[in-house]
Amino acid sequence: MKGMKVITADAFALEVGGAVADPKTWQITHLDLELSKDAIKEFAFKKPILGSLSVCLPVTAVNQVGDVITLNQSLLEFKSLPECKVE
Repeated sequence: MKGMKVITADAFALEVGGAVADPKTWQITHLDLELSKDAIKEFAFKKPILGSLSVCLPVTAVNQVGDVITLNQSLLEFKSLPECKVE
């Protein structure tokens, strides 16, 4: 799943950086989406010197999975999502 392309409802291209699973059910609950330079600019976020920014997107936003993951939400709807942090 890591590295899969993701297309938002308003046609922004993102990439899956990983997934978050519920350890009790072993089901994926969130996708770790790495924000592209365009997405970071759209949100007016400051890009870190090293690494990238990513958000935890609930799987309920996934519309379809195939060669590419399509979402039922636009990029601006992600602005309120929490940043994914490696623990």
